[in-house]
Amino acid sequence: MRRSSRVRHGSAPLENAQQSSSVSDHAATRRLTWLGYVAIGAVVVIWSGFNIISRIGGRSVLTGFDIAALRFGVSALILFPVFVRRPAAVPWWRLVTVASFGGIGYSLFVYSGFTLAPAAHAGVLVNGGIPFATALVAWALLGFRPNRGVLIAFSLTGLGIGLIGFESMTAPAEQGSRQWLGDLLFLCGALCWGMFGCLLRKWHLRPLDAMAGLATVSALLYLPVYAMWLPSGLAAAPAQQILLQAVYQGIVVAICGGLCFTFATQTIGPIKAALVLALVPGITAVAAVPLLGESINAATLSGLICVTLGAVFGAIASAPHAPVRPGNR
Repeated sequence: MRRSSRVRHGSAPLENAQQSSSVSDHAATRRLTWLGYVAIGAVVVIWSGFNIISRIGGRSVLTGFDIAALRFGVSALILFPVFVRRPAAVPWWRLVTVASFGGIGYSLFVYSGFTLAPAAHAGVLVNGGIPFATALVAWALLGFRPNRGVLIAFSLTGLGIGLIGFESMTAPAEQGSRQWLGDLLFLCGALCWGMFGCLLRKWHLRPLDAMAGLATVSALLYLPVYAMWLPSGLAAAPAQQILLQAVYQGIVVAICGGLCFTFATQTIGPIKAALVLALVPGITAVAAVPLLGESINAATLSGLICVTLGAVFGAIASAPHAPVRPGNR
C-alpha cells in the first residue's frame, strides 16, 4: 500500500508538468494565430493601396513591364544582403518555382491588367479570385476539403466575379473593347498567387528567406529580359511617378506585404489568408472614387458586396487548425 502511494505521489509532478506544457503550447498557438491575423490585416491595407498605386501607374506612360522591373529591382537591392548570408536556406529549384508564380507571373499579369481595366475590377478579380485559386491548388497539394461554410463563401465570391465579368463583356465598345482582357489578366494573376501561397505553406519556408530569395531570383530572371527586349516608357516618365512606384511596389508591397503574407500563410493557413484578402475589393472601390475618379455602377457594386460577404463568411466558417511555426520543416 505504501509503495502504491509512493508511485501515485511520484507521478503527480510528471502530470503537472505535462499539463503546464499543454497550457503553454495552447497559449503559444493562440498567440501565433492572432499574430497571423494581424499580419493578414496589414496585407489587406497594403494591397488596397497596391490597387490604387498600380492603377495610377497603369494610366501613366509606364508599361506593366516597367512597374514589374521597379518592383523586382528595388526589392532585390534591399534584400540581396539577406539572401547572400543564407544562399542555401531554400533550394534553388524551389526559389525558381515561387519566383515564377509569386514574383514574375503574378506581377506581369496584374500590372498589365491595370493598363486595361479599372482598380475596382482588380479588387474583385484578383483579391476575390485568389480564394478560388488557393482552394483549387490546396485541394491538389495540401488535401484541403472545404466545409459547407467555405463552399457558401466561395459561391458568393464566384457570384461577384461573375457580375464583374458580365459587366466587362457587355460594356459599350468604346469602354470595354479591351477591358475584358484586363479582367482575364487579373484572374491569371490570382491563379499565380494562389499557387504561390500554397507552396509557401507546403514547403514551410521562413518568411525572410522566402522573400529574399523571391526578390533576388525574380530580378535575376526578369531584369535582363526586360532590359533587352520588353517595351518601356521609363525614360519619358516623371521622376515623381518612378519614385512612387519604386517605393510602394518595391518596398511596401514586395517586402512588407510579402513578409506579412508569408507569415500569415504559415500561421493561419493559405485558405483563411486568401479569404480575408477578399476584403480588399471594397476598400479599393471606395478609395478609387476620390483618388482615381472611377465610378462604381450597379454591377460592380453588387460584385463588391458579394465578394466582401464571401470573405467575411469564409473567414468565420474556415475550419481552425494548429499553426505551423515559420521555419519548422
